[in-house]
Amino acid sequence: MNPLARTARQRTHDTLHRLEHDVDAWIATADTAGGGPYLVPLSYRWDGSTLLVATPAESPTGCNLLKTGTVRLGIGPTRDVVMIDGAVQALEPAELTEEVGDSFAAKTGFDPRRLDTVYRYFRITPRRVQAWREANELAGRDLMRDGEWLVLD
Repeated sequence: MNPLARTARQRTHDTLHRLEHDVDAWIATADTAGGGPYLVPLSYRWDGSTLLVATPAESPTGCNLLKTGTVRLGIGPTRDVVMIDGAVQALEPAELTEEVGDSFAAKTGFDPRRLDTVYRYFRITPRRVQAWREANELAGRDLMRDGEWLVLD
């Protein structure tokens, strides 16, 4: 038996809680030459309006994010998922304030600034956010469109 569908307000609250408290997301990218999709797990830091991720600059994910400026993220288990389509801004490590770099490292348990491999950070601004648990929540799964939350407290 499926639990009752959550209201849009409750789903938005649950989504914001997941963004604040979860650490990892599946990051889906594709290259501009018509290549296939590329999916990797990455840790993120949520600052209340954007997500920050880091990946090797020359990795397929790093190259795809830099070239396309778009990404799709999946956060949470399949029966309580948050899907985010976002716009991407590339940042070199030197462009981060020490406070943001330290906050990213503390949240994720990972500090790319300390590695020999060249990493690039990517700030992701959500443009569309969806969340659902079961089929009974599919109809109201859009929580954000064109960068605007549809329901907030």
